[in-house]
Amino acid sequence: MSLLETITSPAKLKALPAAQLPALAEEIRAFLVSEVSKTGGHLGPNLGVVELTIALHRVFDSPRDTVVFDTGHQAYVHKLLTGRHDFSGLKKRGGLSGYPSRAESEHDVVENSHASTSLSWADGIAKGRRLRGEQGRHTVAVIGDGALTGGMAWEAINNIAVDKDLPLVIVVNDNERSYAPTIGGLAEHLATLRTTRGYERFLDWGKQTLSRTPVVGRGMFETLHGVKKGIKDIVAPQGMFEDLGLKYLGPVDGHDEQAIERALRNAKEFCGPVLVHVITQKGRGYRPALEDVADQFHGVVKFNPETGLPFEVAGRIWTDEFNDEMVAIGRERDDVVAITAAMLIPVGLDGFAAAYPDRVFDVGIAEQHAVTMASGLAYAGLHPVVAVYATFLNRAFDQLLLDCALHQAGVTFVLDRAGITGSDGASHNGMWDMALAAIVPGLRLAAPRDGAQVRAQLREALDVSDGPTVLRFPKGDVAEPVESVRRHGDVDVLFETDDGAVDLLVVGVGAFASMAVEVGEKLAAQGTSVRVVDPRWVLPVSDDVVALARRAGAVAVIEDNLVTSGIGCAVADALRQARVDAPVHPYGIPKRFLNHSARVQLLEELGLTADSVVADLEPRLS
Repeated sequence: MSLLETITSPAKLKALPAAQLPALAEEIRAFLVSEVSKTGGHLGPNLGVVELTIALHRVFDSPRDTVVFDTGHQAYVHKLLTGRHDFSGLKKRGGLSGYPSRAESEHDVVENSHASTSLSWADGIAKGRRLRGEQGRHTVAVIGDGALTGGMAWEAINNIAVDKDLPLVIVVNDNERSYAPTIGGLAEHLATLRTTRGYERFLDWGKQTLSRTPVVGRGMFETLHGVKKGIKDIVAPQGMFEDLGLKYLGPVDGHDEQAIERALRNAKEFCGPVLVHVITQKGRGYRPALEDVADQFHGVVKFNPETGLPFEVAGRIWTDEFNDEMVAIGRERDDVVAITAAMLIPVGLDGFAAAYPDRVFDVGIAEQHAVTMASGLAYAGLHPVVAVYATFLNRAFDQLLLDCALHQAGVTFVLDRAGITGSDGASHNGMWDMALAAIVPGLRLAAPRDGAQVRAQLREALDVSDGPTVLRFPKGDVAEPVESVRRHGDVDVLFETDDGAVDLLVVGVGAFASMAVEVGEKLAAQGTSVRVVDPRWVLPVSDDVVALARRAGAVAVIEDNLVTSGIGCAVADALRQARVDAPVHPYGIPKRFLNHSARVQLLEELGLTADSVVADLEPRLS
């Protein structure tokens, strides 16, 4: 039996002799490479936190003590050490979540996989337990240097630091990266801390030297120690954290388990807020990850563990269409600039950045700042493109509404991973954006149905200068081209049984246009007269859609978005205002959080397939 197989709980880990911990760490890394190669997942971040996670569970008593992981993609080691060894279904329906999950274990607390939230969670947990008189319980927040670029983390630090007796430990997992290398002033500060150990060496020298001085030596050392704040400011810049009111420990070698244990025990005994700065290496112990310049195997698909190469060559994805068109537009328009929130490659801005490096701004994990900064860039005469995952636009809704839309700023938002993404779970599904966008005055939203439309509608969006525009598309391989049979105003007609009045108008939104065509064809085969359209620009609802609805007995809207407050609701409202009596049947995602599962499985479960929609419509149309 391997060492790892014997670790079924933190108690078993604590009982393991320290001399066996390096072997355990090696087994964990081998396990992660072997298992994640079969399923895909977040490999690089977990390879980097093996010793840190071991130390956390040997020093603290989970679940009595609470460990909150920021973002949570680095919690695989935590899962192993708390008894979850079956990774065969990682990120699959019925298998382990790729993030902490309360349904899986009492050791998991925060499931939200959006960054920079852990310190606020930990602040609330620690203060709540103190108010309830629960003594001797500690709270630990593990946050990466990338997540520290988010403003919410600093709002939390501002509140934590003034509470001098709060039993809270902040562990900064500093690997110089979030998805990609961490940027900004904080990153530069942490880089200085990584390379500056002058204070500790200076104090050690002082103690050794002055202790040999008779009579006055110890007193001189104590005086020297008393002015340590000034010395630190000179020989090491960790004073920033202590100026904020946080005790600072570190930097600590994140792959020296015993050193991390000592630092964490010191932090635990301090009885106040402490920041432990741990230096780790993303992808540690696996050469292909370390040699992956782009993201050190941050998130991987199934791959050959011997070579690190994926088993399948990726096809052309939606993001590629945006990436290439941005480069082309950049050659034509020097007023177009781009903003990313620490995800340059995933959102497809790496091509534009390579071609026009001075016109790309990576703001770190700071979506709120990104949107307001974009509004300022628009005011200065530029046209910013803010590219983020659809789910992350939620974080900047106030800025979209009151900084961008209120000021009629010409900013284009490109939302990747829109709709159901599936395997990453509830907080990564991009199912909220159209419902939110629908309430923003002056906002125009396009949902391209294929790659050609991504390119065309991106250009159309960039021609709008009097308000925000949004372009959304899903994760994965780009859809096969869906040709229109004709254009009615701004609406593409994709299929119709005749050119007159019809029993049903089917509105296919974005990538669901092909499903809408399939629905139309199936109903037509049963004798229903049908017209299928792609509005292209779905918000606001165009007069052309209303005009086509006047010539239909009913309307069906199929969208990869919340059915509540989505495009179907917007169409129904537009028809009501125009006094069009046709009933509207919306098909979309119900208002609930979706468990991790494959996208195709979720669509089947939710009835978002052509067969399910047809089966539901048939009795409504009879």
